[in-house]
Amino acid sequence: PLACPQDPCSYYNSGELCEESCVIPTEMMAILKTFYHIVAFSWYAFVIQSIYAKADSDLPPGIFVYGGPWKYLTFLNLVLQMVYFGLASVNDLQPAGKGSKLSLFSLCKDLLFSVFVFPVGMFVVLLFWLIFAYDRQLVYPDSMDGFFPPWMNHAMHTLVLPMLFGEILVEPHVYPKTKNGLAALGFVGLAYLGWVVWVYVTVGIWVYPLLELFSHTGLAIFFLHNMLVVTLLFLTGRVLNQKVWGKYHPKCIGV
Repeated sequence: PLACPQDPCSYYNSGELCEESCVIPTEMMAILKTFYHIVAFSWYAFVIQSIYAKADSDLPPGIFVYGGPWKYLTFLNLVLQMVYFGLASVNDLQPAGKGSKLSLFSLCKDLLFSVFVFPVGMFVVLLFWLIFAYDRQLVYPDSMDGFFPPWMNHAMHTLVLPMLFGEILVEPHVYPKTKNGLAALGFVGLAYLGWVVWVYVTVGIWVYPLLELFSHTGLAIFFLHNMLVVTLLFLTGRVLNQKVWGKYHPKCIGV
């Protein structure tokens, strides 16, 4: 038998068993990864459909006015997660290519996860529960409980986190150069900020009640702080990817 390598990526791709059977064969790992991706995609599709089913209900005033659920980062994150896991499922079901070179499809899928899916998903969970613990009326008023059952709240704001950690464990991901990743993340962050401001200017309602408490300067500081947090989460994802799969694996090296 082979000696167990320190880099898990090296035996992840080899499919060979080493001493003490410490390696999961490639075929078994591939089946587990595909199953995980398909289940995650189906779950997010179900949650999104359940949210849309509430659109015809007698929701609290202003919840779905102008833009419907598409103005909420929580909902946009659910769509982002669903798209990623859908792409990951398609990638898993494709025939394996010759050699070790990543396909363009696989590379784009990995970059979507590393730059957007992980940091945005983590940000939604952490910020929501921090504000909820301080004063839930600022982010998820009591009136919402009558329309969205507890399981749906946790589907939107809790389960995202363990599912992201699970994704890190089942597959290594390509990370871009830090400056490129942060530039893309910053552009998308500014785009969402513009969308939030546009909704306020158009209908006079802030997407989140919390924003009503800030002055113009306070809003600027709040948004800058949020971008800093997302930046740290992007870097955290890179570190976790390297810790789990090894710094020198081809898929763990920045492109």
